[in-house]
Amino acid sequence: MATTIQRLTASQRLTCLVAAAPLWVAVSLAQASMRDGFDLTRHPLSALSNGSLGWLQIANFLVAGVLTVIGATGLRHAMTSRWAPRLVLLNGIGMIAAGIFPMDPADGFPAGTPAGMPQTMSWHSYAHLAAGSIAFISLIAACYVLGRHFARTGDRRAAAVSCIAGTALLLGDTWAIIGGPAGSLTLAVGAITAMLWIAVVAARLR
Repeated sequence: MATTIQRLTASQRLTCLVAAAPLWVAVSLAQASMRDGFDLTRHPLSALSNGSLGWLQIANFLVAGVLTVIGATGLRHAMTSRWAPRLVLLNGIGMIAAGIFPMDPADGFPAGTPAGMPQTMSWHSYAHLAAGSIAFISLIAACYVLGRHFARTGDRRAAAVSCIAGTALLLGDTWAIIGGPAGSLTLAVGAITAMLWIAVVAARLR
């Protein structure tokens, strides 16, 4: 895979990063709207990895994660910031791991699952939580680092949007962790905002 990535131009790698977020968002939201028993105010998008169609979300995580990893190498060649590409790379690795280790069924999804959270968690569900934490923390940090980068280059609008995107994910993730009402929805909004902004940045640099 490393050899294949090396053959790609920086522009082609950035194109992978441009495509990663819209692909993941489109596939996730399409499933969220159609799969029986799924409620975005109660179930995180990661829960879509369960059930007979769970392979779709697993593949979604894996493909988007690989595209993000490839795109991060293009980001490294396109900007002077050292940490932004590294953090985006770590985000991609976290997404791949989140696909490999799905979370447990819970709170009525997939249909037929008992209401409420399970009393015990499987090892792969713990691994999923760890992977998700890595992905989210690195994505939040990447947005703030990009904000600082754009501020230094005089692009105040991009700097502001970067900070807004990072804050949206930070607040959404925090609200979900403390068990706030519709926490999975706020988390999804924050994650989608930050992911799509990274795609926009890649498109600008390409």
